[in-house]
Amino acid sequence: MPPPADIVKVAIEWPGAFPKLMEIDQKKPLSAIIKEVCDGWSLGSNENFALQIADSTNFYITEKNRNNIKNGSILRLTTSPYQTALQLHERIQSSSMDAKLEALKDLANASRDITFAQEFINLDGISLLTQMVESGTDFGDLLSFTLTAFVELMDHGIVSWDTFSVAFIKKIASYVNKAAMDTAVLQRSLAILESMVLNSQDLYHKVAQEITIGQLIPHLQGTDQDIQTYTVAVINALFLKAPEEKRQYDEHIVDILDCPLTEMAHILAQKQLRSIILTNVIRNPTPINDEMAHQLYVLQVLNFNLLEDRMMTKMDPQDQAQRDIIFELRRIAFDVECEPNNSGSIEKRKSMYTRDYKKLGFINHVNPAVDFTQIPPGMLALDNMLYFARHHQDAYIRIVLENSSREDKHECPFGRSSIELTKMLCEILKVGELPSENCHDFHPMFFTHDRSFEEFFCICIQLLNKTWKEMRATSEDFNKVRGPTLSFRVKVEMQRCCSHYAQTGRSRV
Repeated sequence: MPPPADIVKVAIEWPGAFPKLMEIDQKKPLSAIIKEVCDGWSLGSNENFALQIADSTNFYITEKNRNNIKNGSILRLTTSPYQTALQLHERIQSSSMDAKLEALKDLANASRDITFAQEFINLDGISLLTQMVESGTDFGDLLSFTLTAFVELMDHGIVSWDTFSVAFIKKIASYVNKAAMDTAVLQRSLAILESMVLNSQDLYHKVAQEITIGQLIPHLQGTDQDIQTYTVAVINALFLKAPEEKRQYDEHIVDILDCPLTEMAHILAQKQLRSIILTNVIRNPTPINDEMAHQLYVLQVLNFNLLEDRMMTKMDPQDQAQRDIIFELRRIAFDVECEPNNSGSIEKRKSMYTRDYKKLGFINHVNPAVDFTQIPPGMLALDNMLYFARHHQDAYIRIVLENSSREDKHECPFGRSSIELTKMLCEILKVGELPSENCHDFHPMFFTHDRSFEEFFCICIQLLNKTWKEMRATSEDFNKVRGPTLSFRVKVEMQRCCSHYAQTGRSRV
């Protein structure tokens, strides 16, 4: 007859004694089981003892997790979390450097367990560790294990990040800013800065005042992928927490090396940082691990999210500066200059503009500005069209003239196509969405060009035109062309660009 479901058979270890085989009744209080074990070895004060899982984790058994004990588990009788925390709190203050180091190693290991962490924190252990860091007397392994213990304790979310002093932040930042620093200390310091920024808006401002991109670049240029990963993570964290006005895209900026990390849009738009990541991380012969892939994906998303403001901005049909962009598209396509007001009658000029706007494929031939009042993609579509016209002028002129010379029913409307394609690209690349916590899907090609979104649009608008011709589409088929077929081909083209990059080290974008 099988044993009751509430009974589990385990082995329990105690230093210097043979393991004890025992049946544990899961319905009995844990304190009663510990007392029974202690009595079996003639140990008094059973309240000073606890049970742990006898594996590399050494996690304490509690009433909350005791159901994880399975038949055949090996447990260990050990000092209680409180007693262990009390001992380590005293040991890490030892005047002997060797004893202190061993204590810090034990603390770093024990702090992974939330039961121990709660007891150590209750003894004001976090404050003790921060004081040790602020004093600046420990270096090397002593400092490394102090920071490791701090990170492990804070990861449990028991203590608010808002409680830390400016002196502590400055000290951690100083470890990142030093030209030569112990690798373990640097890694823990970067991890702490990332957590500070992600968990406290107030600390974001304080950290951003202490770090510049010039101080982070050397860590990206090194060969340690873990350090590179934490460095990119800090940049990502600062960008995520940057105030909205600090994220706006602006192509004009002063020297990137002295740029505070609050000016995040400026940083991500800079060729220097992109080139450093491309050369030292993406093109590094060391395979990119999952965590680095995730951070690159996050950086890619944040880069694309700089476009959200334009994507959600409607065109103002009365704004002359915006209307001038449409005039520029007409001028480039048809090699015409804006006629002066006295060149012919008003009706004649209106007729000429209407004819040309129809050839450019706008829906509203009289006032194409109205086409860009739909959000998304808003003004981003017009930005893409102008970029294509200016930077790929021959292809732009060919597409416009080729379609304007076709029979009406087979012409591919460039304006309408550009608007719909921009909207599709925003959907595929998830512009405006927050990064997923578990995604690793970054595309190297988007790190090979300063205007990668616009360049990819230029590839895809030509792909759309090609698809239109192959399908012998008419204006009634527009939604069919814009539908799953084009979406699939765009995604295939994205993979083809990535494959081309992998083979040649150069981007088709």
